[in-house]
This record gives sequence, C-alpha cells and structure tokens, in this order.
Amino acid sequence: MDDQLLIRDAVRDDLPMIVEIYNSTIASRMVTADLDPVTVEDREVWFSNHSPNFRPLWVFTKNQQICAWVSFESFYGRPAYQHTAELSIYIHQDFRSQGLGSKLLHYAIDACPTLHIKTLVAYIFGHNQPSIKLFENHGFSQWALLPKVALLDGIERDLLILGLRVN
Repeated sequence: MDDQLLIRDAVRDDLPMIVEIYNSTIASRMVTADLDPVTVEDREVWFSNHSPNFRPLWVFTKNQQICAWVSFESFYGRPAYQHTAELSIYIHQDFRSQGLGSKLLHYAIDACPTLHIKTLVAYIFGHNQPSIKLFENHGFSQWALLPKVALLDGIERDLLILGLRVN
C-alpha cells in the first residue's frame, strides 16, 4: 500500500460500504457466523455503539475508496471489563493478501493505550488459518478453544479466542 492510505473514524455515510465489505466475507464461511447478508438497517445499532474515544470504528481508505475497516467492541458488556475490547478487521476483497491486515492490526494495537485498552481479544474460526497467523504474528496467542460451537453448511466449526495484553 502506498502513502495514499488514510485512516479515519467512520461516519454514517460509510455504513453501506462497511456492510458491503462485511457481507463479502459471508459466503467463504471463514470469517463470520452470519449465514446470510446483513442490511445497513441491521447494523445501525452496532454502528451507533462505536465512539471515537472509547470503542472506535475506523475506515481505511486508499485514493478515497474504503478498502477496510476495524472495529473495537466492548467485551462482555460489564463495567469490570472496560479495559478489554474485542477487535475485528474486515478487508475489501480487492485489497486482501497485500499486507493491509498487518498494517491495520499494528495500528489498532498502537492505539490501545490512548483508548485505555489493556487487553484485546479476537474471535476466529479454527479453520481460518490466515487470520490466526496474522494475529499470532502480532503477539496474540490462543486463550480459549470452543469446540464445534458453530454450524456452517452442515459442518461443525471450532471458535478460537485469541488474546493480547497490551503494554
């Protein structure tokens, strides 16, 4: 990626592209437990739960085109977990396998102290080796295995919880 890559807080007008990128991952059965595409309306509450200074939703643009997004979400929704966040990264299909995931993950980890996040978790299907490798390359390790908790097209799939303590 070149220096035309910009990172910014998502705005409501970005939501259709955020949803499009998300929906593009459903058919692979590698990334999300959703089985059917979601709508912009389905994601309105999710979008509004993000805030730039606490649980941001960032879009990454190249030449003004959204090519990826990163979401921080509260873990388990209870006050004692306020310094723990779930991290999700979704990349537009035209920008995958170009090293962007590594840049996004690095950027997200570096932002954690400013966001008062001490622990990151990621939920990744056990058969999604590219994502597991990406997160492990950035210091995440497996903290939990939930065997055969997802049923995708008749196949039971494991869910891994990867975690990272942020210094």
